[in-house]
Amino acid sequence: MSRVALVQMVSGADPEANLEQAITGVVAAKAQRSALVVLPENFLLFDSKRLIDFANSTLARTALESLAHTAAKHSIWILVGSFPVPSTDGRAFSRSLLFNASGEVAAQYDKRHLFDVDVADSKGAYRESSWIAPGEALSLARTPVGELGLSICYDLRFPVHFQRLRQLGAELISVPSAFTQVTGEAHWEVLLRARAIENQCYILGAGQGGDHGNSRLTFGHSMIVDPWGEVIAQSKPQGFDVISAEIDLARLVRIRTAMPVLAQRRDSY
Repeated sequence: MSRVALVQMVSGADPEANLEQAITGVVAAKAQRSALVVLPENFLLFDSKRLIDFANSTLARTALESLAHTAAKHSIWILVGSFPVPSTDGRAFSRSLLFNASGEVAAQYDKRHLFDVDVADSKGAYRESSWIAPGEALSLARTPVGELGLSICYDLRFPVHFQRLRQLGAELISVPSAFTQVTGEAHWEVLLRARAIENQCYILGAGQGGDHGNSRLTFGHSMIVDPWGEVIAQSKPQGFDVISAEIDLARLVRIRTAMPVLAQRRDSY
């Protein structure tokens, strides 16, 4: 069995401070003997109005180079939860990037489902598509802990995204997130557990958790869920934290063999 870790953060408007916190989390994950660590959504900058400018900045590129160096230095795979990269229409993509233990890019994924919703909180309305362009392709990578499918935050509400990853061979699915306090209280755990049960996969929900200023409050409660839907690791409710758990692929195989839902499905997707 191999171990995975999640870093929960409270990222703010200072990318350099956010990067320092992320690297601290990666080092702690390695100390917990983890082979793979997942960072949350918007870990480098939690400031929507600055995302497009930041995507085109030298600081964004050097931050990624620093994380690649960290992966190689500590011999650990790093799933960079999400960060902005320029798109062709003046917006930015929200991209997950997977570095292997040599600091090389093993996979990337651009968020497909964008958070354009009204929420009963102090902010009231979220229109992510104003600055983020949607991605198109799914992404899967072979890692030391298993076949890893990629998603980001709001993707969690779209079961077919996860079903397609399972069909492609996913054994684990990363969900770097920044769920609002309101939506997180209502749906975060139940959605993570549902996606784990439906797809018989480990689900890695690394979240932002705390007060980011500018009326932004995120839910936290990062957690790792096993293929039977059991929460096998959970962070403190909010604030910086690093958690980890063993990934038992033999247990995953036993669950899938005993209940072969993929072979029994009658609908295509």
